[in-house]
Amino acid sequence: MRLPIWIRQHLAALRALLVMTVILGILYPVAIWVVAFLPGLHHDAEGSMVKTADGRVAGSGIIGQAFTDSGGDPLKQYVQSRPSDAGDGYDPTATAAGNLGPESIVDTLPDPSLVAAGKEDENARTSLLTDVCTRSKAVGAIEGVDGSRPFCTPGGVGAVLALIGPRDAAGHVTHPTEVVSLNEECGVVNTPFVAAYQGVVVQCAKYGTDYADGEVVPVRGTAPAHPEVPADAVTASGSGLDPHISPAYARLQAPRVAKARGVPEQRVLLAIKDNEDGRVLGFLGEPRVNVLKLNIELDRKYPFRG
Repeated sequence: MRLPIWIRQHLAALRALLVMTVILGILYPVAIWVVAFLPGLHHDAEGSMVKTADGRVAGSGIIGQAFTDSGGDPLKQYVQSRPSDAGDGYDPTATAAGNLGPESIVDTLPDPSLVAAGKEDENARTSLLTDVCTRSKAVGAIEGVDGSRPFCTPGGVGAVLALIGPRDAAGHVTHPTEVVSLNEECGVVNTPFVAAYQGVVVQCAKYGTDYADGEVVPVRGTAPAHPEVPADAVTASGSGLDPHISPAYARLQAPRVAKARGVPEQRVLLAIKDNEDGRVLGFLGEPRVNVLKLNIELDRKYPFRG
């Protein structure tokens, strides 16, 4: 007796489900599990854990971490990682990028009444430019170098003006009647980063004032074209979990780390060289330094006496 077509279709679907369950739900996972135990792969499969000299697990060699104190300040004896936008910083459960691009140059200023009350304005946002400027100034102060960058104010925010006035056919303001430093809020700064622009006195930005009619103009300033603070010291990676920094950023930190540990700077530079990886396959990417492995080597060879 031939079964009805709808029963045959359901039986075929059931057989396909069982076959795919066996293949994809049992055989494939088992095969991957077995492959993970092959020599050369097992370490990566276990999370690439890195241990200290006394056998403690210090972290993963493929996931970055911060080297800061309980207040979030950098520990002077350690080489610092790059910034992270993953959660509160290097949170593997919240891996993410800042998703801000080159056009992110104007801040959303905080409500001064909330700031005065010691509260945080949840609507306030800093632009990518201000993030870069703030970080560069901070790194410069920590490492004792010039932290200035093009298009940044000396105070560490984006140097951006709004020109208000009549416009030409191309939409540019020809003769500004008012000029505002958009990222310098009144009450926070007393004097804008530039006193005048095209003969017009520059004003600080007032919270709640709409400057949308103004032409936004970034001001380059006098900072060197090639800042002393490298780009990876002021920008987060796409995942927020990058365990590496550039050799240039590692070398920038060498004098501070050497002084904190009481050793010659050359020894820290040699440790940096020991932990430097070249380009993948010899031509992909850039040379890089694993921060965790470098700090473990520094702890092992030159313990911090505090």
